[in-house]
Amino acid sequence: MNEAWLQSLVTANAQEGWDLAVKLSRMGVKVTQPSAEARDRLRAIYAEDADSLIAASHVVAINFQTVAAANNYWRK
Repeated sequence: MNEAWLQSLVTANAQEGWDLAVKLSRMGVKVTQPSAEARDRLRAIYAEDADSLIAASHVVAINFQTVAAANNYWRK
């Protein structure tokens, strides 16, 4: 994955920050498992597993904390 897609962690507001956190999480999965076929095959498994869904939510939350800190928690 050589294309630069992340220009900055700075966003205009918390909603954009949340959207960026979700994208960071999704891109992390894409880099970890570059095969779209494998991701599609596994999606059916983790979509029904509460522990996997909680873990995915945790990753998004950590990424949101990172983005929020980079934006001084939008206290501008």
